[in-house]
Amino acid sequence: METEGARLPTVELTAIGRVSSPLTALADAPRQPDEGAPSAWLELDPALAPALAGVQAGDAVVVLTWLDRADRRTLAVHPRGDLARPVLGVFATRSADRPNPVGLHTARVVAVEGTRVRLDHLEAVDGTPVLDLKPALGPVEER
Repeated sequence: METEGARLPTVELTAIGRVSSPLTALADAPRQPDEGAPSAWLELDPALAPALAGVQAGDAVVVLTWLDRADRRTLAVHPRGDLARPVLGVFATRSADRPNPVGLHTARVVAVEGTRVRLDHLEAVDGTPVLDLKPALGPVEER
């Protein structure tokens, strides 16, 4: 992808783990966590155990995922798939289909067991690569 006269840098990411969830099909995944997202585990690479020091039950977190089943060619959508709504560019929506399908999820930690982190709700499907886990800034709504 090029812009006028400037070449954009290539970025390489390595997953730190995977989502383990009862959601196994995209069609079953809620669009937002407050629409019935189940609790799920983040199964992190055992080599990253020291990175979990200080993460504990009750913490509000932001999880970044790579939505590996997304269509990276999609640039415009009807928001929420509703054909009655006007088409918008994906940067104006929360569509998973986008040039770089990074998922952004807020949740609360329920438990930490070794390099497994249980979250109260997560709308990502089973096997979704996890890119990062960060403490949330500000309040996270109870669901």
